[in-house]
Parts: sequence; structure tokens; C-alpha cells
Amino acid sequence: MKLQQLRYIVEVADRDLNVTTAAEHLHTSQPGVSKQIRLLEDELGLRIFERSGKHLSGITGAGEQILQRAREVLAQTGNIETFAAEARAEDKGSITLATTHTQARYALPETILNFRQQYPAVTLHMHQGAPRQIAEWASRGKADFCVATEAMELFENLVMMPCYHWNRCVLVTKDHPLTQTDKLSLQELAQHPIVTYVLGFTGRGKINDAFAQHDLEANIVLTAVDADVIKTYVRLGLGVGIVANMAYDPTQDRDLVAIPADHLFSPSTTRLGFRSDMFMRQYFYDFMALFAPHLTPEFIDQVLAARTAERREKLYATMSEQLPYMDTPAK
Repeated sequence: MKLQQLRYIVEVADRDLNVTTAAEHLHTSQPGVSKQIRLLEDELGLRIFERSGKHLSGITGAGEQILQRAREVLAQTGNIETFAAEARAEDKGSITLATTHTQARYALPETILNFRQQYPAVTLHMHQGAPRQIAEWASRGKADFCVATEAMELFENLVMMPCYHWNRCVLVTKDHPLTQTDKLSLQELAQHPIVTYVLGFTGRGKINDAFAQHDLEANIVLTAVDADVIKTYVRLGLGVGIVANMAYDPTQDRDLVAIPADHLFSPSTTRLGFRSDMFMRQYFYDFMALFAPHLTPEFIDQVLAARTAERREKLYATMSEQLPYMDTPAK
């Protein structure tokens, strides 16, 4: 059994059983990948993949277990490589960060700027996607860190550090009747068409929950993953926007009015996730501290030493009162 064979079966599984695509990503040939998979199966004496003719059609029950263990082996191999790299040069390397548009656009720029000034020889790679997708990337070792509000709890091998709380505001044009409201209510909001986030992005579930708890139906006419897109359609008069507070810029969005809505929706918490078995380089600790100063190396190590999810949640709870809130729009 070779590490190369484990990489091949994992890559094929991650590429929806498309051997050709997996081979391209691995910079090798399709026949070579297929041969190595067959050799591994012959050595193990069982099939990892189901076949329909010459094509892979599924993963066997035993194959699922083998793939899980292969991922663990490859993760540990990566840790050894990372340790060796740190031993050679503590201030050189890379960070692969997976996140959503909202975090990349509004929450992370200052952190990344400060980190680059502190570690100019460390390369940053940023990948954007849906919350579940980016959490999966981190879970599978495709990214070092993921930053998002939703879907982080779906992967048991991720440590999910709470970073900050945030809430929402309602965006309208300056001539909109809601600008005359002293304190916006859900009943008033339900009377207008709404433009907001796609379900599963940026705490959208909190919006649905608020209306449902008051037996109201939100008239959502358009959804998007990008707050800038939402603002564009608010400007066109398609509806009122519900966005994260951090997405409103008083200078760039001076043609819009931000109406506070913290009293309408329960707050959301953004978390930073990483694999519990990841080797922690010094600049990993420093990156997290720049993004969320309460995430000290001592606290992170304490969380990593906790053996159960329940114990980790208790540690997170002790930190909850210290979490900052992202800036809210001026009233």
C-alpha cells in the first residue's frame, strides 16, 4: 500500500467518481490512476468502488470505511510535512482560507492586511463558496481554515471557534416610507417586498424564524449570496433589503438608509473552523488572534485538548460574553 494510492482513491471519491477529472487534478494519466486503484483493491482483497462496465458507479460499504481512514492518514502525513516546513522556516509557508462572500468582503480584509504585514513570506489563498462547501473543504484538508456562520456543525472533525456576534439592518432608498418609522416592526416589514440572502447563507434562517414566530409571512421577492447584489436591487426599487450590519458602508452606501433591525432578529455568531488534528504552526495562532483577539493560543490549546464536543461547547460558552459585536449602522 502506497500513500500515492490513498491520494488517488480520495481524489476520485472527491471528484464524483470521475477518474479522468481526478487524474487531471493529480497531474497524471487516467490509466495510471485506474491501475493504481485496481492494485490497491487487489492487495486489500476487496473492492473500494462499485463498477458498471469500465466506469465507477459507486462506493462500496467497505470502501467508505477505507476512504475515511485514508483521509486520516493523508491528514497526518500533511501534519508531518507542515511540521518539517515549520522546522525549516517558522515565518514562511501558506494559509488556505475558505469563506463566504460576506466574510471575505467585510470581515476579513483588515485581518489579512495586518497578517501580511506581520508575515510577508506567508502566502494566502482564499476560496469562496457556500457555507457547507467551505466547511467540507476544511474537514477534508482542502483548506486550513473556514470562516462562516452556518453549516460548521455538520462536520465532527472540525473545531469551531466562535469569533463574533452580528445582526442585521434593513436597507431602503431615501424616499421609502419606512424611513419615517420610529421603530420598525416585523408587521410593517412584512408589508413590503424583501430582497435578502439565499437560504443557507449569512444567517438567513434567523430571518425566516423571526417571521414564523410571529405568524407572519415574509414577501421575499429575490435572494442572493452577495450583499452588494442585494443593495443593487434595493436601489432599483425591487424591495427593501435585509443584510448583515457589516455590509452597510455609510460612505459607499450613502444613497441608502440603514434602519436598525437588531430588535427584530436574534443575533448570529460567526465561527472559525479547522480540523482538530491539524498541526498548529505559530502563524496559524497569530492569524486567529488577529481575526478574533480572544482566541489566544492558551484558549485554542485548551479547546484542542478537550476530548468531547460537549466539553468544547462548555469552553465556547465561557467565551460567549467576551465576543464582540460587529459594528451596527448609525441610528
